[in-house]
Amino acid sequence: MKRIYTKTGDRGTTGIHGGARVPKDDIRIEANGCLDELNCQIGLVRATLETEHESQPLLHTIQRELMVAMSLVATPAAIREEKNPNHFSSHIIHACEREMDRITPLIEDHAFFVLPGGTPAAAQMQMARAIARRAERRLWTLHRVDPVPEAILIFLNRLSDLFFVMARFETQRQGWPEERWRAFAYKREMKQK
Repeated sequence: MKRIYTKTGDRGTTGIHGGARVPKDDIRIEANGCLDELNCQIGLVRATLETEHESQPLLHTIQRELMVAMSLVATPAAIREEKNPNHFSSHIIHACEREMDRITPLIEDHAFFVLPGGTPAAAQMQMARAIARRAERRLWTLHRVDPVPEAILIFLNRLSDLFFVMARFETQRQGWPEERWRAFAYKREMKQK
């Protein structure tokens, strides 16, 4: 194996797809760093679940698609189609939606904000949700400077919703009590009438 360190980043720049160098705090690098962190967190979620858990195949696919997304985000839009052979599949968006549609009706009560926590796996899923939201915010900042493929933006939005639903389902499935914060505003208004 070659040496892992190159010393090329010692002065605060890093290479991006296509050969250009940018500051390490460039929004493209920040967005990709958030995606990388999300992928690591999903790996942690998977490590807390049994290997036979029903969510393992979808989470594995999500991790693979995040790698594709990171490759595309690392490539400036002007050269993306010509220089990057990776293709992001919107099928993963539909897979996330199908999973949410499957488990949402199984969640007992949708009327409350809940405190993140529950089982160890559910707490890790809540962390994935929060990281996905941050990654989505960074991608939109990059998108204003250099367009990000629309499917990737949608994917990140779905991921945060998916992890929220998965966390609640996992907590309830394991029989752990959810810690409620307060009812959604529209539920409070309905009670007052």
